[in-house]
Amino acid sequence: MSTFGALNTAFRGLSAAQQAMDLAGHNVANVGTDGYTRQRIEQSSISAPASGWLGTTGPQAGQGVSVDRIARLGSALLDASVRTTASSAGYTAQRSAAFDRIEATLREPGTDGLSTRLQVFWSAWQDVANHPGEAGPASALLSAGGQLASTLSSGRAALEAQWNDTATDTRGMVASLNDAAAQVASLNKQIRSAVAQGGSPNELIDARARLTESISSLAGASVRDEADGTVTVYVGGNALVRGDTARPVALVGAASMADTTSSALRLEWADQPGHEVGLEGGSIAGALSTLAPAAGGTGGPIAEAAASYDAVATTIAASVNAVHRTGQSSTGATGLDFFRIDPSLPAARGLSVVPTDASGLATGAVGAGALDGSTADAIAQLARGAGSPDARWAAFVTATGSASRAATQQATIADTAAGNARHAQVSGASVSLDEESVSLMASQHAYQAAARVLTAVDEALDTLINRTGMVGR
Repeated sequence: MSTFGALNTAFRGLSAAQQAMDLAGHNVANVGTDGYTRQRIEQSSISAPASGWLGTTGPQAGQGVSVDRIARLGSALLDASVRTTASSAGYTAQRSAAFDRIEATLREPGTDGLSTRLQVFWSAWQDVANHPGEAGPASALLSAGGQLASTLSSGRAALEAQWNDTATDTRGMVASLNDAAAQVASLNKQIRSAVAQGGSPNELIDARARLTESISSLAGASVRDEADGTVTVYVGGNALVRGDTARPVALVGAASMADTTSSALRLEWADQPGHEVGLEGGSIAGALSTLAPAAGGTGGPIAEAAASYDAVATTIAASVNAVHRTGQSSTGATGLDFFRIDPSLPAARGLSVVPTDASGLATGAVGAGALDGSTADAIAQLARGAGSPDARWAAFVTATGSASRAATQQATIADTAAGNARHAQVSGASVSLDEESVSLMASQHAYQAAARVLTAVDEALDTLINRTGMVGR
């Protein structure tokens, strides 16, 4: 190797060490940056030329070091694990939150729950049966009936509000999904251009990885790396993002829980109306599962809870009115209804008490006299039996509690799995200050050594060029 070749070798070492120090500083600067993946310079030695310089032969020294690329030290396997667990965690979290809110609406057990209102209502009928014709028990009964109707109405209204709130949140999640997909497509274009030009797109890849994780959490997406540096994002087996093109989705269907003219809320491809997106997980799928219409106990939990409120209201009104019509009021009136249900509203929302005072209560049997309380007693006995409103409500509350507990357990398990996957990813990809300090010191020593070689070669060249032939002068 010529002396000038040694100068070039030293310069390459100096340049490589400088880049290594710059990269160590970059890593340290981003130690607290969320989603940043540490980077390393990949170097390789440059072999000696095939033949000696000026025809000389024999062993030749190499020509220094080459900086091949700046590697992003992430793990595709760990990244995929984070996306998968995020999808499951997003789905279960939505369902657990829905059941938590439903349980809060039920307020069972508690003094304001429907079970307590039913007990007070039946007890009030028993008091009227024991004290027929007295104003006090009659007034207490009318109050208990009004409170029962109010509890049913407020519970049903709370479920409608929950449905509307969840639908609004779902629309926001769909907008976020479309926005994230568009950003991934834009980053794909930038990364492909950087790769083609031989640049380092690592920071762009980090940003894209965060977005694909968000997409997975929302819609249960899977990601495939392509040869040109881009990724293809699949949702339900169909490409949401391919290259620099994103395919938007839209939320369509019922506008409210009471909307029976439209189909259930669902996610469709915006460019192909009627083609549903086959969600396999994520927050949107979890939300849509809670917004599904009632289906005899297997539908969405919000609509099923509302249907149970309506069923209890219908059962109470039908059973009480059926017995009440057989009785006679203090004025001799017969065929009277105690409850009215507005047909234009859901049963639980349209339930109200018809009598306004004791004269509208049919407490005794027809022709049995003003002091007979047999009809009121018969109504009080409606609380008993497998088909009673109390039994129907207790069965619903028990089933809801079991489903809520299961949803909470699933959410806890999924959240733990997501946390473990995230921890494993961060452990492998995050910046270690100790490691960067060692790398920085090694690069510093390499830089000093290369600089010393450069100085030595420079001095040798100076002597060779400027002092040759001056011996003896």
